Amino acid sequence: MDRSPKILVFDSGLGGLTVFRALLRQRPDAEFLYAADDLGFPYGPKSEAEVVSLVMSAMEKLIAENAPDCVVIACNTASTLLLPHLRARWPQTPFVGTVPAIKPAAELSQSRMISILATPGTAARDYTLDLIEKFAGHCDVALVGSKNLAGLAEGFFHGEAISEEQVAAEIAPCFVEKNGRRTDSIVLACTHYPLLLEIFDRIAPWPLRWIDPAPAIARRMDHVLSARFPAGRTNGRSFSFHFTSGATPTPKLLTTLELLRRDDRKSTEVDRAAM
Repeated sequence: MDRSPKILVFDSGLGGLTVFRALLRQRPDAEFLYAADDLGFPYGPKSEAEVVSLVMSAMEKLIAENAPDCVVIACNTASTLLLPHLRARWPQTPFVGTVPAIKPAAELSQSRMISILATPGTAARDYTLDLIEKFAGHCDVALVGSKNLAGLAEGFFHGEAISEEQVAAEIAPCFVEKNGRRTDSIVLACTHYPLLLEIFDRIAPWPLRWIDPAPAIARRMDHVLSARFPAGRTNGRSFSFHFTSGATPTPKLLTTLELLRRDDRKSTEVDRAAM
């Protein structure tokens, strides 16, 4: 096709912007719509049935109004719970999910001690446990479900002051020492968490690898689109932002979104392993 692909990026809040940045770098020619489900945020404390209902309701309207060529679910909780529902409801629409990057973490770990920093819902999901069994059976795995970290990250992105002591308390269980070994890789299994990466680095008790799946998600999106929309066939890109509540983005958020849109720098993500 000669037109640009239309890509819908969906998350419970603003954490998916960490994925969106990688998508922009991968397909600078695309037309993007970012939808933040502020009506449902946060998903973590809600039951599985509530999350399914919220996301399916939001997606009905978004797909009907925008007819995207691809939908990226930039949320671990929604992806691990809803991808089968979404693909069954819209079989002609490609969906790219976000799942914990356990495979690359296990492959890259030298100490064979990894941690998975997730929301309580993602930590408890059978999907996550199956990934650990499949890809990290040779590792000691600490599965950490943080109750407050996504909310802290959302507030931080909106410019709120947050306590580093509170952040440290949330991530402390990720750092494990055992028989002369210690954790050397932490999977960021919530797209909100990379928003706090500078703080994580500063307060970590020792240097290690933080694994963000965003670059791998962008590569997967590009693969899904490449047959119908070869990269580089069109010039320019467009971007719009939408809250499911209909709220208007604040001036600060609009400024941040514009900076993201213009960000053409290469990714600094340390993880280059394919998922």
